Amino acid sequence: MRGWMIAIAAVFALAGCAAESVWAPDEAVTRAAYRHDGPPSLTLFTMLNNHTDAGAHTALMINGSQRVIFDPAGSFKHETIPERNDVLYGITPPVADVYTRYHARKTYRVRIQRLDVSPETAERAIALAKAAGPVPSAQCSLATSRILAELYPGQVKTSWLPRKTADEFGAIPGVSTKELYEYDDDDNSKVLRAWTPPKT
Repeated sequence: MRGWMIAIAAVFALAGCAAESVWAPDEAVTRAAYRHDGPPSLTLFTMLNNHTDAGAHTALMINGSQRVIFDPAGSFKHETIPERNDVLYGITPPVADVYTRYHARKTYRVRIQRLDVSPETAERAIALAKAAGPVPSAQCSLATSRILAELYPGQVKTSWLPRKTADEFGAIPGVSTKELYEYDDDDNSKVLRAWTPPKT
């Protein structure tokens, strides 16, 4: 019971779950659209507390006809990265890199779980992500797990707990897992302030 309560507290405590609703204009979204040349895939990002192992934020990167990140109730904001109700567009390799480094710091690490999927599954995931937002604060895992539960019924269940969502997704055959550790100060806003977007 105590561990469950700590996990719930972590979900509410992390600034990564600060809700905001925005709608980038068509021109910005179209201009930013990027498709990675790798296979269609789902990549689950889970931010884990380095002291308690509790999950604190959940997001889903989808590579289909374009690559996007569903960042429900997330705090990752940059003027060069268009957002529509928690869906971030233009996820080039530098953007994906700074996204994970923004969340990894001395108190949190990022678990990165990737699964190659069919083009149809990737497109369905993008459609579900577009329909899911804006997501209220602290419901990042709930919103992400709903998408995964639609795609993998019986394997992933809806959950408020990022760690539980990560564990269930990680049990799907074919998922590869790695973790990113960085030891920056807890003020992760410095990462975005120092980041220079690559010229296109």
